[in-house]
Amino acid sequence: MTISMVGMLGTTEIIIIAVVVLVLFGARKVPELMKGVGTGIKEFKKASRDVQDELHRASEEPAPMPQPRKPAETVSQHGNQG
Repeated sequence: MTISMVGMLGTTEIIIIAVVVLVLFGARKVPELMKGVGTGIKEFKKASRDVQDELHRASEEPAPMPQPRKPAETVSQHGNQG
């Protein structure tokens, strides 16, 4: 969920969602479920931070110098190189 989605939810909607989660998963499973969600969010944030760091590092590296081109080999007009 993004911050904007949470901002759209009112107190009644949050209570209804909490009751539905309790009914579906039971009181004993909810802490495990939330721990799993927290771990997933933590891993996602770490992965996105790693990608951003890699992009930042790549943008700071100087561009490689282009290799000088070799002159193209000429082919006779008849296509035979004899």
